Amino acid sequence: MSIKLAVLENKEQVIADIKELVDDDKPVGYIFNKPHRVYAEQKFFSDNSEEESRSVEITLSPWILLSADKDVLLPKNHVVTIVEPIESVKTMYQEKLNGTDNQGACTIE
Repeated sequence: MSIKLAVLENKEQVIADIKELVDDDKPVGYIFNKPHRVYAEQKFFSDNSEEESRSVEITLSPWILLSADKDVLLPKNHVVTIVEPIESVKTMYQEKLNGTDNQGACTIE
């Protein structure tokens, strides 16, 4: 399994098992298996001192909520970049797929 994080042209971030779709040795698109949209909300906290801390709350949800398809094909030009997700988000995605997700979100500090 090759779990990657893709940034799409509409700025959505999607995590999935991503495979490149090739035709005549040229990449033409991608197959996203079990894609989930990554919602990231930045939070700022102040504890009555001059120091302000921040964290990012991450939430995953199925990318196309009303689809029964496990695989989604995307044309190459709809993907801006594909990167390796940070380990905590990758683990969260795997736990969600395996049904061992105990939380709806994780926080990154």
